[in-house]
Amino acid sequence: MTGLLQSVLRWDDRLRDIFNGLGSFLPGLCLRLILAFEYLEAGWSKYQGQNWFGDIQAQFPFPFNVLPVDLSWALAMWFELVGGVLLILGLGTRYVAVALMVLTFVAAYAVHFPAEWDSLGDLWKGYAVINQGLGNFKLPLLFFLMFLALLGYGPGKLSLDHWIARRNGLA
Repeated sequence: MTGLLQSVLRWDDRLRDIFNGLGSFLPGLCLRLILAFEYLEAGWSKYQGQNWFGDIQAQFPFPFNVLPVDLSWALAMWFELVGGVLLILGLGTRYVAVALMVLTFVAAYAVHFPAEWDSLGDLWKGYAVINQGLGNFKLPLLFFLMFLALLGYGPGKLSLDHWIARRNGLA
């Protein structure tokens, strides 16, 4: 029986080594790529579309509700476009994560939260992808949490951030 147990433990060690190796670059890369796709798509649609922020500017939290509408539009568009490219490269990832977390919070607050809610139970009804009159903050919340993971764990080894840190003796 001990021979079987030793064999299982060796196999477990090998799997653990494989997953640890993958874990050093794959999760950060996957998070960066899917978030980059989403934010590039949003930024590109703003670039090609009309500014509709005037319709919702009053719903933005302070200080974003006092910025000129055109400035808010341009900031959102360029943060999404430039942030998406930087996420792909893994460059300035933690700074990009913070900036896009703020952008995501403002969008969720202004557009995706229920119009009115008196309790957490009411708010929770908006945890949906499609707005059926109760809000739809599920995707912004998931994006926010994905950025939180990038903020905490970093972009992974397959990133310019890691390459720069390693080159400067910081990794």
